[in-house]
Amino acid sequence: MKNFIFQNPTKLVFGKGQIAKLAELIPAGGTLMVTYGGGSVKKNGVYEQVAHALQGRDYIEFWGIEPNPHVETLRKAIDVGKEKKVDYLLAVGGGSVLDGTKLVAAGIASDTDAWEIVLQGKTEKQIPFASVMTVPATGSEMNGGAVITRSETKEKYAFRGNYPQFSILDPEVTYTLSSHQIACGLADAYTHVLEQYMTTPGQSRLMDRWAEGVLLSIMEIAPKIKQNPKDYDLMADYMLAATMALNDFIRMGVTEDWSTHQIGHELTALHGTTHGHSLAIVMPATLRVLKDQKHAKLLQYGERIFGITEGSEEERVDKAIEKTEAFYRSLGLTTRLSEENIGMETINLIADRFNDRGVAYGENHNVTGDVAKEILLSCL
Repeated sequence: MKNFIFQNPTKLVFGKGQIAKLAELIPAGGTLMVTYGGGSVKKNGVYEQVAHALQGRDYIEFWGIEPNPHVETLRKAIDVGKEKKVDYLLAVGGGSVLDGTKLVAAGIASDTDAWEIVLQGKTEKQIPFASVMTVPATGSEMNGGAVITRSETKEKYAFRGNYPQFSILDPEVTYTLSSHQIACGLADAYTHVLEQYMTTPGQSRLMDRWAEGVLLSIMEIAPKIKQNPKDYDLMADYMLAATMALNDFIRMGVTEDWSTHQIGHELTALHGTTHGHSLAIVMPATLRVLKDQKHAKLLQYGERIFGITEGSEEERVDKAIEKTEAFYRSLGLTTRLSEENIGMETINLIADRFNDRGVAYGENHNVTGDVAKEILLSCL
């Protein structure tokens, strides 16, 4: 196991009716800005709950943070925040609203342009922020990461900063999510775990078992949610699984991959593909192309997650990859670029972008532009 430092400062406030606690969780005084997406919170009752909880308090609202939040929109929020001297932010919505709010928090605290903050990959200064989460997927509610899109150049990059001071998760607010939103959220959470788990074998029994527990839970609840998306206990497990998949708990002392995410970000930036869907397309191909270096972990994964114990090692590895792709498809997602009318022009562009940047992703730092091209060809 590698050396590590672990700290997760976010207070998780979980369960039905917890939005009512906003008044006691947000510090009194100061200037609060509440950030929202396109308006779904007015349809699912969350807006009303937030407004009731903040009754009697002066605050301003900023609307319109997109899925895959655009830096162009976030600059407007930063300008409003600076003009009104905002010193606390509350993101209400899905992971994109919170990701965007993280950049707004950095932009208000800095004189640096928002996109420059993203390109730096890390920020040291942010005003405090918190969240009311409505879409389980990204884990942004309990981590320090954010992913931002620049629409004018069709680029998408991640940066890191502070964690939310608190996040409220009420499973009841998920009842109005579409089947596609749920499918993408489950795929996102599942892939988050694989990016931390499907790397170097023998690093930590504990991390492996925790990761496998999240994977098995997602696989178990996914078909049941399809049948009953308003079952509180199912949606509670879904919501918590998405949080646990990316809040540092399963990555202590182990190597990580993230090449699938980097390729998926490009698909989203270029084609607007929903993030979780892009991962469902890329992950099986990543496993196919890198199966030799992931051989031992694929064997373990195949046995512990899918019960694959018969056949040669090569056959068992291939079967584990096949079953992974089948799981994504069982969610109702396509897993091939051709199914989304994405072809060689995009594949070549992504490979060129990786090579131009000189990047090398993955636990072995060997996923260059050329390897990314192999992966994309494998999911064509």
